[in-house]
Amino acid sequence: MPKILIVGGGYAGFYTAWKLEKHLRKGEAEVTMVDPLPYMTYQPFLPEVAAGSIEARHSVVAHRRHLKRTSIIPAKVTNIDHARKVATITPPSGDAYEFAYDQIVVTAGAVSRTFPIPGIADNAIGLKTIEEAVAIRDRLMSNFDKAATLPAGPARDRLLTVVVVGGGFAGIEVFAELRSLASSLVSKYPTLTFDDTHFHLIEAMGRIMPEVSLPTSEWVLKDLAKRGANVHLETQLTGAIDGNVELSTGEVIPTDLIVWTAGVMANPTVVRGGDLPVEERGRIQTRADLRVGTAEDIVEGAWAAGDVSAVPDLSGGGVGGYCVPNAQHAVRQAKLLAKNLVAVLRGEEPRDYFHKNLGAVAGLGLYNGVFQSGKIALKGFIAWVAHRGYHGLAMPTWERKWRVLWGWWNNLWLGRDLVNLQTVQNPRYVFEEFAARPRPTVDASPAAAPAAKDPAKSAPAKKADAPADATAEKAAEPAAAK
Repeated sequence: MPKILIVGGGYAGFYTAWKLEKHLRKGEAEVTMVDPLPYMTYQPFLPEVAAGSIEARHSVVAHRRHLKRTSIIPAKVTNIDHARKVATITPPSGDAYEFAYDQIVVTAGAVSRTFPIPGIADNAIGLKTIEEAVAIRDRLMSNFDKAATLPAGPARDRLLTVVVVGGGFAGIEVFAELRSLASSLVSKYPTLTFDDTHFHLIEAMGRIMPEVSLPTSEWVLKDLAKRGANVHLETQLTGAIDGNVELSTGEVIPTDLIVWTAGVMANPTVVRGGDLPVEERGRIQTRADLRVGTAEDIVEGAWAAGDVSAVPDLSGGGVGGYCVPNAQHAVRQAKLLAKNLVAVLRGEEPRDYFHKNLGAVAGLGLYNGVFQSGKIALKGFIAWVAHRGYHGLAMPTWERKWRVLWGWWNNLWLGRDLVNLQTVQNPRYVFEEFAARPRPTVDASPAAAPAAKDPAKSAPAKKADAPADATAEKAAEPAAAK
């Protein structure tokens, strides 16, 4: 039975395994998926998770619940030796081992791309995982609790200042959602006002949201300005040491929350740890039929899809001729990859991937959004409805769809959930504070008793010896002079 190894259980990896289970006949192939996380994260929901509009667990899909016939290994693939068709699997505990395969599907996704800016690695937080989204939300809400006890001044301003780096879709969405969350929090703190909160977005380019038209992006800028947000265009971050954000304009913004959304890069652990061909931007070179290789050269038995791959965009709309790294392409590529892989196993020809971008939709906080498809642009409430409608339907599995929709329905009548669970990151703090500990033991052995009575080792004896030592030193001085 052929062995299919899927590296990565994110968007593309989960959908590939999900569809392979549908297309493969019983006993036709054995599918194994390797990922360190036990779930797939629906990343378009991360801004709403950060704002408390969606329950964190509802925006992820458990692998073991929905992949019935796929073997799941919770580990990392740290090396791919495709010449031998062997992958090195490194589990969280225990020794690494080799896994032999016949077909490999690389869908390891992308990670935040950062630059060697002083302070960023120590102070900023990304927005690629559900854990990061939850941490951002809890940090902002904890800062409100701390600020409410402080008088007006620099310390309080730092706690109530948020800086988001990157003006793409992810950056604008989390920026607007956090602004919306802060506005709702202010009403719950009598000692704080709307003017006490400060939001700054840093973008190196001269515009935001390149996925939409220029007029639409300008409307978003005006809308954010009305809500008290500051957008710094054509501005670069030069430092963030101790939370002091330094800009290329010379301005310094003290803050306790820096969110980094300035680009992504293909997972370097998988891309660099193997012998599959890599293109100039660090992605796996992939053909239009989703097999690894070029138009002239095919790497037999190797496939790739999603953010880790460089797939030609046959529609002509891609940047540099390749599909842009987004969820829209990852899902559709994974569905076709599963069909193509099954076709190759049966001796049939695979089909090329072709998908014309349907448009872009973004949420800008409760009841506000933007939608762009060709020359059609929607703004405000109707765009927000389109945003939630699209992503609600795009969420994989009906079980997860209902959880998200039910949460939205509850929030409509009950309001945003403002519970802060930052202490869950240190769940033993109360137990440790009050836990009874054994008293220090006293050495009562017979050998210890004489030592305690030894006058040479007692403190009083040392003090008594001091004058004698001093007299001896004085007596020795004349002898030394002679």
